[in-house]
Amino acid sequence: MLLHARRSPQQAPFAIAPLLLALAVVGTYPCTTLAAAAQQAHPQSTALFEQGTAALRSGDLNTAGDDFQQATKLAPTFAEGFLNLGLVREEQGQHQAAITALERAVMLKPTLRGANLFLGIAEYRLDHFDKAAAALKRETKLNPADAHAWMWLGVDDLAAKHLEDAVDALDRAAKLSPDDLDILYHRGHALLLLSRQSYQHMFDVDPNSWRVHQVLAQGFAESDRDLDAVAEYRQAVAAAPAEPGLHASLATELWKSGQMTEATAEYRKELAIDPNDTLARYQLGCL
Repeated sequence: MLLHARRSPQQAPFAIAPLLLALAVVGTYPCTTLAAAAQQAHPQSTALFEQGTAALRSGDLNTAGDDFQQATKLAPTFAEGFLNLGLVREEQGQHQAAITALERAVMLKPTLRGANLFLGIAEYRLDHFDKAAAALKRETKLNPADAHAWMWLGVDDLAAKHLEDAVDALDRAAKLSPDDLDILYHRGHALLLLSRQSYQHMFDVDPNSWRVHQVLAQGFAESDRDLDAVAEYRQAVAAAPAEPGLHASLATELWKSGQMTEATAEYRKELAIDPNDTLARYQLGCL
């Protein structure tokens, strides 16, 4: 089952499976260890915890929530019980209740695997981006090989418009899990937003710079608007006639638009600037 994350006005919607992650977290603890932890506080909490875990795995969230709620009442120091209660409340869309339970789990056992991760997710879904970031950073410090913790930190940074931080976190996530489609999506989205921000800053600094004309030309070329690309490259070349690469780029767009004689001339100008440009020499030979 995929649970859709809360849509924020600052960010595109996406899907992830917190319940499946929750089951993975539950599965990292031996039942005997969990039972012993509960037994120390209250004997009945052991059975309730095991019943709740079975209900959680079967998708019966209401039963799981009731069992974990009762287990934590009987054993108020049972951190794992509060963690699983928080997971259920999050799946039920009760984000504030999830936060309360997960904060209790973190307080009782600061190093409990997954507690800070899911606390961060719950805070994020209420648009508490700073609180979410604090929890998710704790998780990445405790479990630096957890790709999902890095991904959610990046997602939170995106929502808070901390684009460079988002790219850094999502790069780390991608290195840990290079084939994860959610991570790849968010990383690509972050890189796109960061590039747009960088280009916009270029326009703000100097809208008449040859670099601005180069960026516009590249955009037109990628959209197969060859004549518009030629016009922008001409302005870039006029402003920076000795810049390596510009004449060759202009020549390519001239060639694509059928202006062979002018394309030949521009390739020759490129080779006059850089005689070792083998690509320009090859393209001139093709012409």
